[in-house]
Amino acid sequence: MDARIKDVVSQFEVKLESHISNQFLSQSNESINEDESHPLLVSIDLQDLMQDFCSFIEMTKRMEEEYVNELINMTEEEADDDEVVSSRIDFSGNMTHSKMVGFSDLFDLIKDGITGDERFRALSIVGMAGIGKTTLVNEIFQDKLVASQYDCRAWVKVGRKYLLHEIARDILAQVGHPVTDKEIAEKGVAFYLKDILKKKRCLIILDDVWDRSVWDYLRSSFPKDPNSQTLLTTRLQEVALGALNSYIDGIKEMRFLDKEESWDLLRDKVFGEDSCPLKLEIVGKKIAENCEGLPLLIVRVAGLLSKAEKTPEYWNEVAEKQNSVFVDAYDQIMEVLYPSYEYLPQHLKACFLYMGVFPQNYEIPRSKLINMWIAEGTFLEPSMLEKSEYHAINYLNELSSNSLASSHRATCWWLVGQELMKSLRIHSALGYMATKIAKMTNFFHVLRSCSDGLEEDIKLQHRLCIHNNILLGIKEFYKSVENDCASNVRSLLCFGPYYQYPVPVSANLRLLRVLDALNIRFYEFPLKVLKLVQLRYLALTYNGNLPTSISKLRSLQFLIIHRHVSIQSCGDLSYTYVPLEIWDMQELKHIEVMGSNLPDSNCSLSLKKLSRLLGVSAYSCTKGVLERISNLKKLGIQIELVPDEDSSKLYGPLNCIGTLNELDSLKCVVLNPEMSCCVIPPPGPFSMFPPNLRKLTLSGLGYPWEYMSIIAKLEKLSVLKLQCYAFQGPHWEIKEDEPFCFGFLQIEDTDLAEWKVAPGGMPWIRKLSIKHCYNLEELNWEPDNYMISKIEVVDCNPSLVARVNQIEAAQLARQYPNLGVSLHSSWDDGKLKSTTTPVERVRTFWDMVPLNSGNMI
Repeated sequence: MDARIKDVVSQFEVKLESHISNQFLSQSNESINEDESHPLLVSIDLQDLMQDFCSFIEMTKRMEEEYVNELINMTEEEADDDEVVSSRIDFSGNMTHSKMVGFSDLFDLIKDGITGDERFRALSIVGMAGIGKTTLVNEIFQDKLVASQYDCRAWVKVGRKYLLHEIARDILAQVGHPVTDKEIAEKGVAFYLKDILKKKRCLIILDDVWDRSVWDYLRSSFPKDPNSQTLLTTRLQEVALGALNSYIDGIKEMRFLDKEESWDLLRDKVFGEDSCPLKLEIVGKKIAENCEGLPLLIVRVAGLLSKAEKTPEYWNEVAEKQNSVFVDAYDQIMEVLYPSYEYLPQHLKACFLYMGVFPQNYEIPRSKLINMWIAEGTFLEPSMLEKSEYHAINYLNELSSNSLASSHRATCWWLVGQELMKSLRIHSALGYMATKIAKMTNFFHVLRSCSDGLEEDIKLQHRLCIHNNILLGIKEFYKSVENDCASNVRSLLCFGPYYQYPVPVSANLRLLRVLDALNIRFYEFPLKVLKLVQLRYLALTYNGNLPTSISKLRSLQFLIIHRHVSIQSCGDLSYTYVPLEIWDMQELKHIEVMGSNLPDSNCSLSLKKLSRLLGVSAYSCTKGVLERISNLKKLGIQIELVPDEDSSKLYGPLNCIGTLNELDSLKCVVLNPEMSCCVIPPPGPFSMFPPNLRKLTLSGLGYPWEYMSIIAKLEKLSVLKLQCYAFQGPHWEIKEDEPFCFGFLQIEDTDLAEWKVAPGGMPWIRKLSIKHCYNLEELNWEPDNYMISKIEVVDCNPSLVARVNQIEAAQLARQYPNLGVSLHSSWDDGKLKSTTTPVERVRTFWDMVPLNSGNMI
């Protein structure tokens, strides 16, 4: 029904927007040139659509009647069948035991947790489908030491559909106390479960749990002081969190196998006890790496390899994905992965599929993905449009908690009450599934070769994803796309490798809402783009100035223009101004025109919806400009220093930034800093920092550390990044009476040699990152809270490394053992060296609770 509704709405929407576009263009001047003034308002006559509108209304009413009739006529058995079915039982005697490769650290962690003095009442193991959760708990279930610790063991595979009382009944049957229907009717299965578990030590495995009500039901059936422990595996973090009951309960997120573990598993499955020929080892490791650490995929690929010829030539084809081995393996595991998509809430399905538009192994910037979701206009309910970014972030977090996306880099450990990923990735197997489903449902179609553009179903696709940008330069392919897709395509996404030659942009795709061509170089602005009047998202790579007629794109919300990497002569200030007509574009939410500024003028127009302004210089920060973008939430400033130029001209306008009360994030970067004994004077009394700032990034400013006391007054600051001599000098002291509220601090590239933090100087710190600080030897700091969870040290002085290890040991001795230390040196073998303390092995309740600046939960 959902698919039918979307199809009907889409058909009418195509007619409506085509009609509007045609009338708009017919009333505007067909010749577009640089000197043309901004377009006049146009009048739209919708009378021609009356018949289509009536048909649309009639169709929706008929669908509503069909839906109501189905509900009325549905039998009770059908309704019950949709809700629950009996859980499946895997008795311990029937469990198969295969060799587990990898995860030895997780195995030891969980084994200690269920056999040690302080045992977990419940431990949840969460991760994506096929990552090895069941194999891991099976290894623990079969372990002789574990078995000796318990009087009985029970294993229930729950699955998506289940009956709660049947799960309890299954457990009772496996612990030697089956109950009859008569006993259930008299006292209930929960009574017997509580009575039995009170007398026996039992290890209970609940495998593949999809609903937190499973644990809620069993917990109420357990005695208050249970001797039994439960291991619960799930794909859903919400379910894992639901099993948290006390400080000894925990969650462990399953990781992917590393390169060595992946190769060990592949080799074991292909060759067994035999050794791998040396001629296959190098290419075999590449094949294993291409599986991206997913054990189920490795096993399937290994199964296909074991049946084929074992020659370097064939294995090289597999490694380069020039044959069908990986596709066949993806198809084989689709059955396991598909439920993760099938049981998503409706509002998340389209969001997940959209992540498939990006190429394999693509690091997806969180902000880019959210911007594109918003521009598409079909992912958020109308009631959510006012706070669209907030709701989009929640959607992304939901996908992550459903194990369908993983955070690649988390920059903000503490922002707006939650950890915020900076970029994310989806596993190639999930990307393949998304691409396949999307093509079947006409959601999007990926084009990698000319033959992809000749397929019949391309005419019905709503989005085209070009993963080989040169295709648009081939006349036959371009014409095919232009002619076949003009009536449906809403998005054209060019995500292939960077292409240095311009390609034509079709003006026939008049319903286009999203055009992303950042990976294609344009030497001249493609004026045909200005006929795409439905555009909401435009991203190009272009060095020149924007035409004044850019204001024809009245619906544009996201304007992103990047420059080519080029060499500039010293002192060549390349900053220009976007046209004055930019103030006519009232729908703009995001402007990122690198190297250009917003023009100041006497006009009274303002951009009230503009929330992000990136890539500008201080010349965009004048009082007149800022007054007309007063709702700005994110500002990125780039400053180009010029020899012998008065710095007040560059820094003076920054004094006005403090008036932006809505500003949440500020980044100020000096592009070519010159560090010397002469410190650059700060703009005013640091009035550039608005009071509500939560994230601050500074680079190349060269301020003395004493000025950090001003930043300490920013009570809402959660994230602070100091890069490339943002501050300079050998000594920095954080005093007790000037504490910092940030939860994340990064210090990178500085001449700091001694750093002293008084007790209580950083009361809310969660993560500390120190990179490329070669002079820093003394770190006089004793963390006085249990919140600090990670210290990262990259390419720093050995004395600092030793001091950080001392801090970790001290935290452990003080029973604040949440701290994990990551040490990395470019002179080593390139691998991340991590030391973890026992409690960091299991994420306890406090690790999962979001913390906010100045507030304890």
